[in-house]
Amino acid sequence: MAVDISVTPPEPRPSEAAMRRALRRASDGAVLDVTEAAVLLHARGADLDTLLAAAGRVRDAHLTAEGRQGVVTYSRSVFIPLTRLCRDRCHYCTFATVPHKLPAAFLERDEVIAIAKQGAEQGCKEALFTLGDRPEDRWPQAKEWLEARGYESTLDYVRACAIAVLEETGLLPHLNPGVLSWEELTRLRPVASSMGMMLETTAERLFTEKTGPHYGSPDKDPKTRLRVLTDAGRVNVPFTTGILIGIGETLTERAESIHAMRGIAKQYGHIQEVIIQNFRAKPDTAMRNTPDADLEDLAATIAVARLLMPSTVSVQAPPNLVGDEFALMLRAGIDDWGGVSPVTPDHVNPEQPWPHIDLLTKITEAEGFRLKERLNVYPRYVRAAPGQWIDTRITEHVQALAQADGLANASAQVVGRDWHEPDGGLDTFGRADLNTAIDTEGRTSDRRGDFNEVYGDWSELTVPSAPERLPEDAARALRIAADDPARLLEDTDAAMALLTADGAALETMTRLADELRAATVGDDVTYVVNRNINFSNVCYVGCRFCAFAQRERDADAFRLSVDEVADRAEEAWREGATEVCMQGGIDPKLPVTYYADIVRAIKRRVPGMHVHAFSPMEIVSAAAKAGVSVKEWLTELRDAGLDTIPGTAAEILDDDVRWVLTKGKLPAATWLDVVGTAHELGIRSSSTMMYGHVDHPGHWLGHFRALAALQDRTGGLTEFVGLPFVHRNAPIYLAGVARPGPTRRDNRAVHAFARLALHGRIDNIQCSWVKLGDDGTAEVLRGGANDLGGTLMEETISRMAGSEHGSARTVEELVATAALAGRTARQRTTTYGRVTTQDR
Repeated sequence: MAVDISVTPPEPRPSEAAMRRALRRASDGAVLDVTEAAVLLHARGADLDTLLAAAGRVRDAHLTAEGRQGVVTYSRSVFIPLTRLCRDRCHYCTFATVPHKLPAAFLERDEVIAIAKQGAEQGCKEALFTLGDRPEDRWPQAKEWLEARGYESTLDYVRACAIAVLEETGLLPHLNPGVLSWEELTRLRPVASSMGMMLETTAERLFTEKTGPHYGSPDKDPKTRLRVLTDAGRVNVPFTTGILIGIGETLTERAESIHAMRGIAKQYGHIQEVIIQNFRAKPDTAMRNTPDADLEDLAATIAVARLLMPSTVSVQAPPNLVGDEFALMLRAGIDDWGGVSPVTPDHVNPEQPWPHIDLLTKITEAEGFRLKERLNVYPRYVRAAPGQWIDTRITEHVQALAQADGLANASAQVVGRDWHEPDGGLDTFGRADLNTAIDTEGRTSDRRGDFNEVYGDWSELTVPSAPERLPEDAARALRIAADDPARLLEDTDAAMALLTADGAALETMTRLADELRAATVGDDVTYVVNRNINFSNVCYVGCRFCAFAQRERDADAFRLSVDEVADRAEEAWREGATEVCMQGGIDPKLPVTYYADIVRAIKRRVPGMHVHAFSPMEIVSAAAKAGVSVKEWLTELRDAGLDTIPGTAAEILDDDVRWVLTKGKLPAATWLDVVGTAHELGIRSSSTMMYGHVDHPGHWLGHFRALAALQDRTGGLTEFVGLPFVHRNAPIYLAGVARPGPTRRDNRAVHAFARLALHGRIDNIQCSWVKLGDDGTAEVLRGGANDLGGTLMEETISRMAGSEHGSARTVEELVATAALAGRTARQRTTTYGRVTTQDR
């Protein structure tokens, strides 16, 4: 039955003065706030003409900046309705239906290929997959259909069909599977040159109220959809999004939705287009009596979106939903008509046929523009470095259909091309001697060549502000530290008093920490004889603090073969090492087998070598790439011979800080889940905290609490390692966002507090000589730390960031560092046992 959508009472029209002011600011190119944007959405008559003129000028500047002045684009597409089943219940949708109205829950693979081939024959280059969200969660028929064909989920089937389309037809998949997790986006990225999901609205009441159009639809929670847009940016997926207007939102809510898209687009640079789509009522839906969105309202919304969106983002209106008002939409500021199919209908709006491309060409030219075909991924992403936006596994597929300017090559042959995962046989390439040359020749330059593009919009970063120092006397906190130090994690005021302590309070804290260290682990300063092996520094994740990552074409890029890794491990064994520590970039050319292969290769060469390898970031990325769970992936690595994992990639376990620092790195909860899963499988780990960048002591306290909770649950953490931020070559420092590392006070406070607060949970507190230097190391050894880490033999990550303390230490040098602290040094195993002849 029809539903009366609950809408906030219509907002009063803005005053003439407010409209004049907003129009003037729009004409002047000022950044509009939500209130001004909402005012402009009211524009009609002469005010609307003024608004459209301003938006048109911004659109023209956008086209010039993108290198396609006077060109409006479209994508020649074929639409593939993979399944019309959905777990959501949107009150305006006719695409989603029920099982008994369909011949089958999904299109068969052969049906998908037949549609795609028909499109290829008609010159289409995009295969737009349209489907409902996770229908197997609601419909048993969907789950049974997938299971009968060997698929665990709809997304597994989407991936398989996308690969089939690439290989058998040559069309480029654009995937619209709805809400996706970070891991799922990572899993689908190698098979699709673009993806999309409409934001629709940020108005939560339309989701939470029973009369709202999204009530009962779990995937329409605005918070969830905003998270997907953010995660897509973190994974570097060229992404399409947009809003649906006229579904019950107020103009202020509509302006808020546009601003939300703008902020995410500026932050990550991945939103290639926003679609402004007008609601049209459909028979047999609950909203069949709701009025269609007015086309002048649509034009005003397009204009405001154009004014607000970054210049890198295109604005689109579906040409089959605007009646005869094509010229109005062009005046409003669109520069793209979206996907237009000569083969298939718009399955979401089947009552509205696509305009013929010849007609669209004539209309566009009549307004002074040229119409050109693009691919499903926009030119700026096509022209970027391979791997940055388009996965290297489909780079050849995209380039085969593209011109030099990134637009579609109308004469390109649309034929199937092989798709495959990297399958081994990698040769060592690039600056493989960087492990030694970093100390003699240094890095080629202080930053990557794509510094201004790869890290997102620096101006949009919101740096967390530090809390004011607590006025509390530190005496109470020091009494807790002396009597029951672990209780500090339960007392925020006391913890903050010590984390911010200076002067006499700091001296007392470090003394208490050192006394506790002596009582807990004795006076020996321990170390491990090990070798770091960084097997690749090719990475496109774009962490803003990382100076290690390189594009494949950069002068300092390298990748090691399996044999080269095994050679270095064998060499380390001959030099007395008991451990190799291996980490690398998220390199798209590494085969899914590479990680287990290098572990097996090392164990074959030197069975007694302890393999301490792969950060949680590497583990979750590789598992997603392989299409298995983290638990399955870790089980395979354990069975291959992996002994322990480093607890790196933790940085600060606070998502506000992580978004600023890492852009594309896993959320705090995922880090904890990966490490916890490793512990459950018997794979122990270290734990780390990188501090001294955009963080503050309140974040440190939260981080310690997260580690303590994890240790209480699993008991698998072997040590805590404080990692001072090395700033010199870090992008986030070069951009003026981060501070230049922690102070001496910070280093002393972090290590001392770790000893006190983690007492009874983590016995070993390690300091990083690479980052602290000899004097700084000796100082924290006198204030609670008991471990020096390893000899390393080679260390590239910190040295690339600008550390000045070398990349290797001999045993004699570590003994001398311990002596600076007035203590003796003793070799240990990775898990803090005493080294015996059996370990060698």
